[in-house]
Parts: sequence; C-alpha cells; structure tokens
Amino acid sequence: MAEVRFKGRIIILIAVVVLVFAGIGLRLCLLHLKPAEWVLEPIEQGRMFETKPMGSRGRIVDRNGEILAMDLAAYHVYVDPKYIAEHGDAEAVSRYLSDEFRIPEIEIEDKLSQTNRQYVRIKKFVPGHRLKRFERRAFGVEYTLPDPPEGSATNIYLRGVGLEEAPIRNYPKGPLMAHVVGFANQEGIGSAGIEQRMDEYLRGKEGLRISKKDGRRREIYSARTVDIQPEDGATVMLTLDQQLQYVVEKTVEKTCREFNAQAAWAIVQNVRTGEILAMASFPTYDLNRYAKAPAEWRRNRAISFNYEPGSTMKAAVVASALDLDVVQEDDVFDCENGYWIYGGKPLRDSHGEGELTVADIIKVSSNIGTAKIALEMGNDLLYQSLRKFQFGNRLDIGIPGEEGGIFYSPKNWSKISITRIGMGHEIGVTALQVVSMMSAIAYNGVQMKPLLIKKVIAPDGTVEEENRPTVLGRPLKPDTARRMQQMLARVVMEEGGTGSKARVEGYTVAGKTGTAQKIRPREEGGGYYSKNFTSSFVGFLPVESPEIAIIVVADDPGEYTETGRKIKYYGGTVCGPAFKEIAEFAVRYLRIAPEGNRIYVAGPEE
Repeated sequence: MAEVRFKGRIIILIAVVVLVFAGIGLRLCLLHLKPAEWVLEPIEQGRMFETKPMGSRGRIVDRNGEILAMDLAAYHVYVDPKYIAEHGDAEAVSRYLSDEFRIPEIEIEDKLSQTNRQYVRIKKFVPGHRLKRFERRAFGVEYTLPDPPEGSATNIYLRGVGLEEAPIRNYPKGPLMAHVVGFANQEGIGSAGIEQRMDEYLRGKEGLRISKKDGRRREIYSARTVDIQPEDGATVMLTLDQQLQYVVEKTVEKTCREFNAQAAWAIVQNVRTGEILAMASFPTYDLNRYAKAPAEWRRNRAISFNYEPGSTMKAAVVASALDLDVVQEDDVFDCENGYWIYGGKPLRDSHGEGELTVADIIKVSSNIGTAKIALEMGNDLLYQSLRKFQFGNRLDIGIPGEEGGIFYSPKNWSKISITRIGMGHEIGVTALQVVSMMSAIAYNGVQMKPLLIKKVIAPDGTVEEENRPTVLGRPLKPDTARRMQQMLARVVMEEGGTGSKARVEGYTVAGKTGTAQKIRPREEGGGYYSKNFTSSFVGFLPVESPEIAIIVVADDPGEYTETGRKIKYYGGTVCGPAFKEIAEFAVRYLRIAPEGNRIYVAGPEE
C-alpha cells in the first residue's frame, strides 16, 4: 500500500514538473511568437536609432571658379568598450589601433578599459583617403594579426570599432586670400571673413534618419522609417581673381620685407564696377592652420586698419575745391618756401617752394599749398566734401571687421584742424576708403560700391543672390573728375612728380603719394612720432580710359642706407615700386590696352 502511495506521489510530481515546464515553454512561445506590447516596447526602443546627418558646407570660389574652400570627407574613429569586452579581443584591437593610428597602446588600453561605456573616441578628423585599409579590416572582414602575442587569437574581427562622419574644412590654396576667405572652426561654424559673413548660405542643412540596428549595432537599411536627405550648402563666388591675388600678395610681402615694415597691404579695384579683384595683407597665415597664427596676423588690414593717409587725401581736397569753383588749376598760392606758421603752429614742406599753381601743388605734394586751398573752402565745405567720398562711413564690403574710419565734425576741430585735415592728418581712413575715392576720380566722378561677393549659387545651380554694380555716390562733376585725372597724371608722368617710381612702360598712370607721421599714444605723451610713418601710393591706369585703381600701404617702414646716405621712406619710395609691379602684371593679365580697351569684364552702364 505504501509502495502505491509512493508511486502516486512520483507521478504527481512528474506531472507538476511537466506542467511547469510546459507552461514555461508555452510562455516562451507566446513571448517569441506573439509578445505583449510591454515586452516589445523596451526591446524596440533599444534597437531604434535616430541621426541627423548634416549636408556638406558649401564651397568658396574665386571669380573663375577656382576652389578656395571646401569640405573634405573625414571621420572620428571610435570604439565600443562594452561590446569589445563581451565579444572581442581587447588586447588585439588595442594593438591594431595603436599600429594603424600611431597612438601609444597604453592610451587605447585605458580607453578600452571603460567597459561601462559604448562610445569612446580614439582619433578625431581622420581624412577619408587614409582610412581605406582600415575600413576593410574594421567592418566584419577578418584580419590576421602580425606576430600575435602568446595566447592571443591570430585572427580577429575589428567589431566594436566604428567611424563617425566629421568633415574637415579644407583650404587648397593655404594662405592665398586668407584674410578675405576666413575660416570655419571644427564645429563647422564660420568664424572669420567670408566663412563668417556668408555662414547662413554656406552651412549645410540637417537631414533626419530614423531606423533600427541589429545586434552588431549596424543599421538595418530595410527598417528605415524616415529618411530625409541633408542639403549641401551653397557656393559663394567672390570677385577676387586667384592669379592677380597671388601677384599682389607676393608684392606686398616683398615690400614689407625689403623696407622692414611692420605690415603692408594692397587692394586692386575695377573702377567701373567696384569689384575688388585683389585684396592682400601681410603678415598672413595658412587657413588650414589658423589656430596657430597670432591674432594680429589674422587681421585684414586693408579694411580694419585706421591710419592717417597723409598726402593721398590731397587728391580729394583739391578735387572738391575745383568742383565747388573755390579754385582753378592755374590759380597761384604762395607756398612760403617750405615753412609757414598758422594758428601759432608751424607747417613744413619736404622741399621748399615759392609760388605754385594748384596743379603744381598736387604734382609736388605741397602741404602748405593744400592747407591754403582747404582754408579757402572753410570748415563746413571741406567736411561736407570729404563726406561725399564716404570718409567716416563703412562701405559695407561684405566681410566682418570693416572700419569706418575716424572723421569728426567741424564742431570738434581746432583752429589748425582744417590745415591738417587738408594734408591727411587728424582724419583716420582705411585703404578701402582711399582706393574707393581714387576710383571715383578715375570713373568721372562716379563712386561705385565696393563688391567682394559676386554671387551665391545653390547646389542645384540656381543663383540665390547676385550682387550687381551699384552707384554709391557722385562726389564730383564729370568735368572736374577729368581735370583731376590729368593733374594726378603729372604726379607720375612728369619729372619732379612725387610718384615717378610708379610709372608703367607704355601706359599713362595717375596717382598720389602719401607719407604720414604715426600717432603717438596718449600714454607715451601724445602727438606724433618723428621717425615712424605710414607710407602709401594710390593710383589708376590708363588715364585715357581708367580701368583699375590700386592702393599699396606700408606700416612703419624702417630706414636704410643707400650709397652712404639715409633715405626717408616717402610713399613714392616705398609703395610706388610695389604699385608699378602690381600694375605691370595686371594690365597684361587683364588684357588692358594702353588706351583702355578693356576686354576682361564689362563695366556698368554710365
């Protein structure tokens, strides 16, 4: 009887066990074949992923389509320490990555030891062309370790190692046009120059991708539910010309080094359209290594450096006096043999002259003669006339950092201010403002708005924005401008003119030299330095039908000895030869005939 009871218990126990396992089996079947919503939800959430790919940043090109800035394919290399610890060979992966990317193995081992993490960067911004071999080995292709350590697998898969897109901004021309093009930082945000000003157009637009990943953390392409493609940024075309820019940059550098100047800069402008064909500043820097350049090297002095222009301002003063019929070019002024006292302060000329006509005052650059012409105009007329040339205003050229100069109203002038402003002191200008003034004289009194950005082109080829030549003002009557052109031609073409070193063989050149003492800071006592100058030359050619205007400026050129005597660095001595070198190349390259038959670009309707 006891035996029967025992067997019955065993049968019941077996039945219970069978039922329990049957229940578990049934439950497993239900979970796999028709799982409940609350079971599926966390699993599906873990498999889902969302990315927002960014379109490539747009290109910057010169007027001929030469690429100045572009995105290069690059990647961050990362590891999944948790996955490698569970499914891979950390030692072998560490050894391979160390060998491939020249990183100390101990650094990679330290990162792989963070097994609670699923994303750790190993190497940032690796160019795509350097990853071809790595990609073959990293994504599921078997790789044989050379000379494997004892006890290690000889064949591994580099699973748990991945690539994250991270495009690099590349500047194929290096330092060429650096101050205009500017740079984008590692986050892809424009931080200087055109890169900053046109960031809205250049920056790519985000896409959206929602999909699922498999057990190896790879995307299941067929499971994509949302796939909105990113859009690339637009292309920005500049008015600059790469070939001309190169010559201007080399000339500016040569001038700076030859005369031991602190810095030098230059601009070439099409007088009829306002287009800037070249804009250079030295010292310069390599855009691909912008972070290593001193802040002062990154400064675009052509638009951001305020300086007293010296005698180049005489062109605007005399032209305005002629335009207002205050003087005529054959009127005579006593230049006091080079020494004159007005308002209790002396004013000197570099060469003592007696009586000079207005035309000769410009030719020999007499400070005293110009000061007397300014006095004939009076404070208000002089101020209003120079404002017509936009002195004191930003010209809105299209890149950050442009200064508007310093030009106070007459209520802030002293008794002698009018005589000093007439000769280019007590007024701060930029090189862009001065070349724009000279372009207005060259273009028969019409001042064109300076243009640096030609157009913006969308990825599909449509033009999103186009800048056309625009008249900024008409500071002079056409007849006055033509008379002034001939007077400025005497500065360069006639013996005794201060700009003779700017002559270009076969062409008639007009221009004006400038040499101004530099201002002494207040903490050093104020006033002016006696041996520190800003030298410049601004001019245009050909005079018969002007096409281009050029300005060259040198900051504080030193002194040197030539044949045993000390030479002072006047604008004609320092910057005249640089003007000549740039002009000689420009007329050939732009195919400008001596009589001005321009073929290169069409000017605006007059």
